[in-house]
Amino acid sequence: MTLLEAIQQRHSVRKYKDIPLEQSAVDALRKKIDECNEQGNLHIQLVTDERKAFTGMLAYGKFSGVNSYLVMVGPSTGSGTVSHLKSLDERIGYYGEQLVLYAQTLGLNTCWVGLSYRKTDAYEVKSGEKLACMIAIGYGETQGVSHKTKSIQQLSNATDDTPEWFRNGVEAARLAPTAINQQKFRFEYIAPTSASPSQVAKVEAHKGFSMVGYTHMDLGIAKLHFEIGAGIDNFTWE
Repeated sequence: MTLLEAIQQRHSVRKYKDIPLEQSAVDALRKKIDECNEQGNLHIQLVTDERKAFTGMLAYGKFSGVNSYLVMVGPSTGSGTVSHLKSLDERIGYYGEQLVLYAQTLGLNTCWVGLSYRKTDAYEVKSGEKLACMIAIGYGETQGVSHKTKSIQQLSNATDDTPEWFRNGVEAARLAPTAINQQKFRFEYIAPTSASPSQVAKVEAHKGFSMVGYTHMDLGIAKLHFEIGAGIDNFTWE
């Protein structure tokens, strides 16, 4: 499965089979987590065989069978190696979604979780770090369902004259998971100037306002999807 296929097939899942992750999947995830932590200056952790975080009043009626999850932690200050990610929450979204899509290629299901969990002692949040969210991970009872998304025109300045790669990028971003499916982001195509026609095109990504929050994280997720759909060699981030 390619990452673009993973984008197209992946949906949020809240009900899981209460069975352990296969060891091969655990090993693969931990290796990928190490890469994301190093590149993103993060402290993401995989917790397995732990059932308290997704039980209780907050999770009741929403999640079941969750025994493994990703804990999305990072330092409140500092940055990673990718310059266009402007904040911790953007990095959490960008690298967390890398793990979500990678999990999909391993035959696993996932769900981004902002509030519906409770804290446990199964992971570590050091002084100066922030617990941004969690991601439930496991073998879903179903593969989830798709949700209504905004149009390319609502999410970008794409026209009939913009390159196909830009439209492909926005199309992939349309499928990015966002808090309560709010999709508060927009991509702007900036064409090379006539003075420098050989210059690589630029893309500017904006986040919108939301009372719900999580717009920085959502933007990080959407940026990753855009890169996968558009092809990172076709543009630079503004």
